[in-house]
Amino acid sequence: MGKIARAVIGAAYGDEGKGRTVEWLAARPDAGPVTVVRSNGGAQAGHTVERADGIRHVFHHLGSGALVGAATHLSRFMVSHPMKLAAEVERVAALGGCTRLTADPRGIVTTPWDMMVNQAIEMARGDGRHGSCGLGFGETVARAEDFGSVLTLADLESPNLAGKLAAIREEWLPARLAQAGLDPQAPGPLRHAGSAGVLEHYLEDCRRFLALVELREDATLGQDGQVVFEGAQGLRLDRSYPEFPYLTRSNTGLANMVAVAEEAGIDTIAPIYVTRCYLTRHGRGPMPDERDVAAYFRIDDPTNRPNPWQETLRFGLVDPAVLAADIAADLALVKGRIGIAPTLAVTCLDQALGEAPVWLHEGRAMQGTRERFLDTLTCATGLEVEAAFADAVNAPCETFAAL
Repeated sequence: MGKIARAVIGAAYGDEGKGRTVEWLAARPDAGPVTVVRSNGGAQAGHTVERADGIRHVFHHLGSGALVGAATHLSRFMVSHPMKLAAEVERVAALGGCTRLTADPRGIVTTPWDMMVNQAIEMARGDGRHGSCGLGFGETVARAEDFGSVLTLADLESPNLAGKLAAIREEWLPARLAQAGLDPQAPGPLRHAGSAGVLEHYLEDCRRFLALVELREDATLGQDGQVVFEGAQGLRLDRSYPEFPYLTRSNTGLANMVAVAEEAGIDTIAPIYVTRCYLTRHGRGPMPDERDVAAYFRIDDPTNRPNPWQETLRFGLVDPAVLAADIAADLALVKGRIGIAPTLAVTCLDQALGEAPVWLHEGRAMQGTRERFLDTLTCATGLEVEAAFADAVNAPCETFAAL
């Protein structure tokens, strides 16, 4: 059969429960040594894991299996953020987690100027903001793709790193500000952009990053034990999804995972598409359904608190037909390249009041038993629900009624 990798993909707008799903895979008794591979996104991802003793951590670089002993690999599609890594490694180490971290040298890197521009542009949008996290992810990708100003992890080892960073500050930064119509002298995030102290401090961040990360190519992953790809964001934030500009500059589904797998000699990927039992979106942009769901769900989400960048978490009901179409589109992109064996995971079922979830069917709110809800998702997507995420999926289904 060849080498098989597992994968976890968000099936909506992110915040679906990918972190807990990755940890579940990494902690399985039959898993053996596990390497969690970050396959897209950057430090703006916030994947939460909470232990039985109440200790919780929100992962940004390290894979969500670290607290159960899994190593982490940052693929070439992951955007690294040297300013943010050291504190996370220190925190996970203090919790007894695994901080073994490797990364493909082709991965691109966020600089302080990417963050400054990102924040300045988002602030200038006023009421028309896009819901950015303010950590510079999109600007990092745009700098590389649109301007050809590329800084990679391999560059962090260059004796001329200071010169490369100065070129970003002195060449890319003015060009990007002119393109965006921003005044570099205006009060706000850009006021310290030209400071020599910013460059010197960032050089130290880069040195600390290299001390914590071993560079190795994605192709070597075929030599590891169990590989678990950890996606960031969700299918409805994919760069090709038809909701521009409220998207991420990232492939959030199978595409990057398959590209890495092909290099590494992995023959099959078994992705778990993850959804909450209700819909969420943290940030601006359209939703197929948005409403107050307090009458149906008792939501507990300590991670996604209101903040100045993404504002308040928004809610709605899951439409199995829309979910199925998004998953089918992702599967179609990689059809025939390598073997794909998909399943579905549904999280936060314990938050449904009376254990009776509510969902959408042809535009109408429907309510039924948990088993009926899961059966409806299975029928719509054609995917089985992972047993660990369904208490009694095979129980006799009761009828469901329109609300």
